[in-house]
Amino acid sequence: MPRIPLIEDLTKGPVPTSSNVLVEFDPASQWYNASLTIAVGWVKSGGVSSYNVYDHPPEDIRLQLKRLGLDVEASETEEKLRIIDHYTHQLGQKSQEKYAIPSLKVADLSLGYSRPTIPATGSLPPKPWTGPDVLRIADDESVILRFNDEKSFVDLWRTRMIPSARSRKSTAISAAVKGVYSEYVYRSMEASVDGIIDFKLEEAGEETINLMRIRSMRNVGFDSRWHRLRVGENFDVTLER
Repeated sequence: MPRIPLIEDLTKGPVPTSSNVLVEFDPASQWYNASLTIAVGWVKSGGVSSYNVYDHPPEDIRLQLKRLGLDVEASETEEKLRIIDHYTHQLGQKSQEKYAIPSLKVADLSLGYSRPTIPATGSLPPKPWTGPDVLRIADDESVILRFNDEKSFVDLWRTRMIPSARSRKSTAISAAVKGVYSEYVYRSMEASVDGIIDFKLEEAGEETINLMRIRSMRNVGFDSRWHRLRVGENFDVTLER
């Protein structure tokens, strides 16, 4: 089985297939770099990953993946990696990506989840990605709240987004920035998932410290302590031992 870097460094066994994991992160934390580190590690260990980008241009994601040592062109050609563009639509532009979401309205997204494949601007693959070797990562799904009311988003989360990992027998890591939306949103998201992970930035004297922890995990033992993160020259993220 492929391995999830960072997260499975702190668990006593593999995160069970079909799990939904929620990341809550400070805006200035290392979550974005960590998410790309996770995607690269998963693909390099034999898995396939769909990276759903909400907060950055897809080309920025490719550049960082290359810095982390991934052959992005080959991985995309072999369908080991899908970069799914949720970003360009927010600028009022049409995406040129092979895989793109043309609307972040809940009604449109709900229809997308009911289809057997992900909406694309190009040709669709012969079958959807399913199975235990698939990892879905979303850099910040709370962006959807910019275009919808909170109740509609929570309904989408509970009835479409959470069940999709289980129906596809794959694992999903979704993220939401902290401190922007109401407690109702965060509590509703937390109640539906199998694990919660926190990323934060703390000031310690004249320096800042990047930290992560597993707050909860339902189906596997874990280390719940805060752990300091090390950021490499290529912006790869590892636990500081």
